[in-house]
Amino acid sequence: MAKQKIRRRSQATEPTPFEQARDEMFQHIMRCGVVGAAPEHQGEWFTETAAYLADRYHELSPAEIAELRAMGERFVQPPKASQPEPADAASAA
Repeated sequence: MAKQKIRRRSQATEPTPFEQARDEMFQHIMRCGVVGAAPEHQGEWFTETAAYLADRYHELSPAEIAELRAMGERFVQPPKASQPEPADAASAA
C-alpha cells in the first residue's frame, strides 16, 4: 500500500487594501454604466471615484490611487478591433 501524501491546507489570505479597492472600483464601474458613457463623463466619474477610494482606503498611497484609476480607464475602453492579416503574409507561409 502506497503512502498517502499529507496535503496541508494553506491559510486563505485576506485581500490587501489595494485588491479590495480594485474590486470595489470594478463593481462600481459595472453598476454605474461607466463603460458606455461619454469620455468627459468618464473622466469626471473617475475623478470622483478616485477621491472616494482615497478617502475609504486611507492605507493606499497616491501612486496606488493613480494606478487604480489607470486600470479603470483601460477597463472602460472599447475593445480593439482585430486587424486582418495582410495577404502577403498569408501567402508567404
